[in-house]
Amino acid sequence: MVMLLAEQRRLLCEYGRRAAETGLVVGTAGNLSVRAGDLVAVTPSGVPLDRLEPEACPVVDVAGHLVEGALRPSSETPMHLAVYASGDAGAVVHTHSVFGAVVAATMTELPPIHYTVLLLGGPVRVAEYATYGTPELAANVRAALEGGRRAALLASHGGVTLGDDLAGAFEATRLLEWLCEVYVRARAVGEPRVLTGEQLAAVAHRAFNPPTFPTRED
Repeated sequence: MVMLLAEQRRLLCEYGRRAAETGLVVGTAGNLSVRAGDLVAVTPSGVPLDRLEPEACPVVDVAGHLVEGALRPSSETPMHLAVYASGDAGAVVHTHSVFGAVVAATMTELPPIHYTVLLLGGPVRVAEYATYGTPELAANVRAALEGGRRAALLASHGGVTLGDDLAGAFEATRLLEWLCEVYVRARAVGEPRVLTGEQLAAVAHRAFNPPTFPTRED
């Protein structure tokens, strides 16, 4: 029997292991998913990400109905499906990383402490708290991602990022955690400087209009 979304389920295991190895998740915390058309492969509930096997990852449809798999989908599947329903994301990564959780427990927004926050769509909003796995949390995260954001923090919980594929979503997660760590460590030294809207606009302009350099003529 051919396994549905075999490559996507393999990638969930690969990036699940990477998330665990880099300390972005601990134990069974955190979950990942990949969308392919009207189907979504998601990590299962209660299984450590560093021990996943492809056949253990359930497949659901975009309405949340189980299509294939013996294990229960992650309790955060409603959040993943809400993200897919609101845009064109191809993958979602949710972690409980240390510095992300610190910022999510203390702030209403991660300010633009570094210009690479533009890669996440701008300053990262903190979604209002709601019990994990609930439609309320899914709605709050969806709202925090409005306006083209690629990342959000979840109050007193963790973080979520999205991408065109798992590689993109995972790199966004790594960037989000780095930005949170820079901010937390900067606060330990003093009051961090944050970039203004004008400064961010200048970075965006330069990114889309890179400078040219003269060629050497012999």
